[in-house]
Amino acid sequence: MTQTTDTYSLIELCIAAGSEAWTHDGEVLATGITLMPRLAAGLAKLTCNPALMLTDGENHFVAEPVPAGPRNGYQPKIEGWMPFARTFDNLWGGKRHAMVVPTQIDRFGQTNISVIGDHAKPKAALLGARGYPGNSISHPNSYFVPTHNTRAFVAGEVDYVCGVGYNPARWPDGKKPRGLDLRRVITDLAVLDFGGKDNAMRVRSLHPGVTFEEVQENTGFALERPDHIPETKAPSAEQLKLIRERLDPHNLRATLIKGNPVGDRRLAKTEAA
Repeated sequence: MTQTTDTYSLIELCIAAGSEAWTHDGEVLATGITLMPRLAAGLAKLTCNPALMLTDGENHFVAEPVPAGPRNGYQPKIEGWMPFARTFDNLWGGKRHAMVVPTQIDRFGQTNISVIGDHAKPKAALLGARGYPGNSISHPNSYFVPTHNTRAFVAGEVDYVCGVGYNPARWPDGKKPRGLDLRRVITDLAVLDFGGKDNAMRVRSLHPGVTFEEVQENTGFALERPDHIPETKAPSAEQLKLIRERLDPHNLRATLIKGNPVGDRRLAKTEAA
């Protein structure tokens, strides 16, 4: 696909939508785990929230996002030292907003990256719980799910609860953890949040050419449907320029969604016709 400011890719749409998750956070540590969330955090820093704190992925604060892939002489603009101690000061203090990529998520926002199937005898062993338990009860979290289907958005509960969600049955003494704050879920079909009744997951916007019925069909539980669902905003010319030239000059993002489809599927249908 030839990328122009008129024809943006689906992953570029997701990156732009993902960046909005940090818009009103102010000075917090933005942690994007895997490429799309990293690019979304960088775009947020360059556009909607310049106060965000970013790291070089190692142990330094940086003044601007570090481009993905080979640096070709680029030198990170280091502002300070960021050892594990400082990372955890931000984490436990709630001054962090992470965007991560769960393997499964359920209607409560509980997430799983550990196993598929019974934990005692799983069908597949994945990463283990990693930092999901502590992160989910300490600071805001958002999610990127590149393939929106019923294997990812599961009926009932996720196979193994790694990240805490809005399920009172799982809370100690039935009390909501102080730092539990789930924000947005970005997928290849839509943007969702937890703004429904009793923190029900709902559709916040539909990507161009996608219907609510399609999103519901690919979700293993009932989604709350607002009276009006806007279309996910197309990336602006400024956002596309930043993504393509500063954040991801090697176009690594093109590998994240199979086939690297266009962001507005109606254009693909027109071209096919």
